[in-house]
Amino acid sequence: MANLIAKAPLAGPGTLTIGGLTLRCVEYATITSIAPFQGQEAEVGKALKGLGFPDPNRVLHNGAVRIVWTGRGQAFLIGPVPEGLEGLAALCDQSDGWACFSLRGDDAADCLMRLIPLDLRAMQAGQAARAPLNHMQAVIMREADGFELMIFRSMAQTGWHEISTAMKAMAARATLQC
Repeated sequence: MANLIAKAPLAGPGTLTIGGLTLRCVEYATITSIAPFQGQEAEVGKALKGLGFPDPNRVLHNGAVRIVWTGRGQAFLIGPVPEGLEGLAALCDQSDGWACFSLRGDDAADCLMRLIPLDLRAMQAGQAARAPLNHMQAVIMREADGFELMIFRSMAQTGWHEISTAMKAMAARATLQC
């Protein structure tokens, strides 16, 4: 039997600061997809003690645990799965399938809007969206001081490159005297 070695989705610096923006790799211990069975939405909400099941485009927090709307009838639970969901929802461990980043800074929305076709300035903390980041599907979560993004693990290097290139362009533009 082969011994497998766990690796982070992105090998490299882990943090990049350009101008007033900071891009950082984020490690979530557990990501679980939860899709309530028909008619079980309310029961799933009760089983997710202190969280509930999120409405579309919402993120709900309870301490370090959160649940993020990711599509019709589906959410990602970031943190440990509570007891009592068996028989109420389809559960699937997604922990190794996603690369997660945070982008912080005053111009985070403007930077990401170069890559994501949404008005991210209009997003409030606690909101989420599912949208393309250039050609990659992403889950975008608005935080008070920036954004957290989830993209498919296989696209981690490309996602980092796209965001860091947009950060460099923003910094270069800020140095121009018009």
